[in-house]
Amino acid sequence: MINDVLWIVFLVALGVQLIYILLIFTRLSFFNRNKISTSNSNTSEGVTIIVAAHNEKENLKKLIPILCSQDYPNYDVMIINDRSFDGTRVLLEKMMGQYPQLRTVTIKYTPDHVTSKKYALTLGIKVAKNDVLLLTDADCIPQSDQWIRLMTAPVREEGKTFALGYSPYERDHGVLNKWIQFETLWTGLLYFSFALWGAPFMGVGRNLSYRRGFFMEKKAFKDLWQIDCGDDDLFINKYANGKNTSVVIHPDSITLSRPKSTWKSYFRQKKRHFHAGKYYRGKDKQKIGLYSFSHLLFWGSGITLAIFLGLSQNWEQFSLIMGITIVRSILLTSVVTSARKKLEGNTKVFWTSLYDVIYLGYFWIIGTLGYQSKKVRWK
Repeated sequence: MINDVLWIVFLVALGVQLIYILLIFTRLSFFNRNKISTSNSNTSEGVTIIVAAHNEKENLKKLIPILCSQDYPNYDVMIINDRSFDGTRVLLEKMMGQYPQLRTVTIKYTPDHVTSKKYALTLGIKVAKNDVLLLTDADCIPQSDQWIRLMTAPVREEGKTFALGYSPYERDHGVLNKWIQFETLWTGLLYFSFALWGAPFMGVGRNLSYRRGFFMEKKAFKDLWQIDCGDDDLFINKYANGKNTSVVIHPDSITLSRPKSTWKSYFRQKKRHFHAGKYYRGKDKQKIGLYSFSHLLFWGSGITLAIFLGLSQNWEQFSLIMGITIVRSILLTSVVTSARKKLEGNTKVFWTSLYDVIYLGYFWIIGTLGYQSKKVRWK
């Protein structure tokens, strides 16, 4: 009787998993990369790059020259100096003499009722020179001089409100970095696949484009001010839909970010990310939750069944369980590998099945802690 119930749970969970893997996640796998426009017309619509920086002097030294050498005819760079006390102001004054595209606005204080990064971004966006905005962070490096052209094309040329980009992390040695690489790729697979399905639910502020006019029309982060995170994913979740949102998928469109170097700082960052998820639209929670719950049931019932069948020496059904698990793992590995090739131009993905099991514990433990947390912070 118990075995029958476990089989039903296992097969239903498998069915749900296959629907997600084959019908949703493969949308990214089969997506044709965005093309780089060959037009160099000086009449191209202007773009303002927005970077909010709090004590990021060393990162800005590296970032600003790269931003100011983009292959695009009409853009400027707005650095929002958010209450920095590390010499950022002096650096920006010096670099504005070197780079005519560079502009800055200084934030001296943050009102008590708002979160610091949202306030900084709002003031910077209010004085932005151009209507098309391209956002990134101070520790993120565009991997091509075609970054502006690619990331803003859907907004400039296709009439979209949002263009979602990808921002992986630098590769390094160690278990933590390997996990960060997988988790970031998996997150990218999720939000790109859902966006291609016509149901966008998030984006990352490390690589994101939208129009200033839309931002101001919606009164900036109205209804989001009191939330200690979500200047990117919650803003997208609130306003993005299948008609006004596009994705940018090309290795030349990515920004490379610096990863956390300790488990403590990494878990603090992920708790902040999961905390934002509690404010997602109900339908988005359901879509993500259904996959996560079926994922839990698949492995939970599958492992339990395998143990019972092994103890009872029912090797025929035991082999069936193992075969089904292997087939699902092959399909998932294929999808993840293809996704990485499309996003990063790299096909090396190791131990996907192992990470898939580890992700189960990570999601339910860290995700629950983040969801239930009452206070998170930017810097």
